[in-house]
Amino acid sequence: MKQWMGVPVASALLLSACVTINVYFPAAEAKQAAKEFVEKVINDADKVQIKEAPSGGGGGMVMQTPRARFDVAGLDPWVLLGIGSAQAQSAPDISIKTPAIQAIQSRMESRFSSSLRAGFDSGALGFTSDGLVSLRDPSKVELKDRVALNTAVADDNRDRKAVYREVAVANGHPEWEEQIRGVFAKQWISSARAGWWYQSGGAWKQK
Repeated sequence: MKQWMGVPVASALLLSACVTINVYFPAAEAKQAAKEFVEKVINDADKVQIKEAPSGGGGGMVMQTPRARFDVAGLDPWVLLGIGSAQAQSAPDISIKTPAIQAIQSRMESRFSSSLRAGFDSGALGFTSDGLVSLRDPSKVELKDRVALNTAVADDNRDRKAVYREVAVANGHPEWEEQIRGVFAKQWISSARAGWWYQSGGAWKQK
């Protein structure tokens, strides 16, 4: 009977640790996902670096993270409580391959090519610090084209807000929306081409 005395305490500790893992925001993975999304939208997908694990020849080294083990009277609580699978599911991974996300990406890519790119090239448009697009200098746009450009900007901002929300929801963490938005906001600016404008500290700057 004594060998079971430590199981409830061990269970509580392990469950607590599992909760901590589940709420961890994978910033590096989110940044990579944002880069892939953004570069495709602005038609530069060929510059996205895809990391692949080495294969064949035995020349590569595969690193595995050992599973934590906490024995209580010879028992493995991970097996006893079935937490091993929960821990595996919490491994950092940000997916942008859902039909909803890809549909938004396709719309944004088409809109960028047909309407927004010219606005960025002319200096009329800029990326805001909160992940949106703004008409920063209307004088750069001919009067006859302003209504169409304003409409394109409004549509794009609607899709931007939708994709930040969708990425968070699709990855099982709606509470990550603001963090996802922040990562994407930095990536739009990072991916901006020379001469394009972006917002920083409340002021407009040119790359």
